[in-house]
Amino acid sequence: MKNKKIVLLDRDGVINHDSDNYIKSPDEWIPIPGSLEAIAKLNQAGYKVIVLTNQSGISRNYFTVDTLSKMHEKFYQLLENVGGHIEALFFCPHLPEDQCDCRKPKPGLFDELVKRMNLSDLNNTPYVGDSYKDIEVARKVNATPILVKTGKGERTISQHSNDLAEVGIYNNLADFVNDYLG
Repeated sequence: MKNKKIVLLDRDGVINHDSDNYIKSPDEWIPIPGSLEAIAKLNQAGYKVIVLTNQSGISRNYFTVDTLSKMHEKFYQLLENVGGHIEALFFCPHLPEDQCDCRKPKPGLFDELVKRMNLSDLNNTPYVGDSYKDIEVARKVNATPILVKTGKGERTISQHSNDLAEVGIYNNLADFVNDYLG
């Protein structure tokens, strides 16, 4: 597949509400208002939407891969109900101290995406996140870093304001999509 009508998204804090205590069950997986409709709008405009997310709650024994799958089944069903879908979802189950290559801000998930989807690169592909790790990894893979204020976004802005000059900042995913699609 040649590039590129693709938009890359983080999950927690971008698509669904986040928690410092982790999202541990389908009941806790609650979409941010307008986020699912925003993904559907991207799909309707011909964009493939791909989610790349750290999910260390698995290694922390807060939830299992099976529970994560149930959370994603809920996500996919709710998204389908508004006419949307995602092309793929990549996740890292590891702890920071595992020193894996797939935990953001390392680029392993993105390298895997490029390989699996037969992309030439991720240049200028938006990656929408709510944490500084998301900004860092977007820069490493030459994607366009986008920050939303939902989730940990406001905290990221207050802690890293000096390093966000060229980063697009939006209130939420819906505002980004509306601006991006014009």
